[in-house]
Amino acid sequence: MSAQPTATTAVYRVTGMTCGHCESAVRTELAGLAGVTSVRAVAATGEVTVVSAAPLDEDAVRAAVDEAGYELTGRA
Repeated sequence: MSAQPTATTAVYRVTGMTCGHCESAVRTELAGLAGVTSVRAVAATGEVTVVSAAPLDEDAVRAAVDEAGYELTGRA
């Protein structure tokens, strides 16, 4: 019996996103993290949903969001 890999979904709160360009910048940075398979950023709610092959290191997520010019305030 072999274990099947399962995706991990995490929802984060990001402040400073106000438009589609903001969403794109955050998506691009987070998509560059190892193991990330999907990113959905919604400026209206400040929520970013990340699907990855394994749980992500929150410091890495924070650094990617910071690189995009926004602030990760924690998990939603």
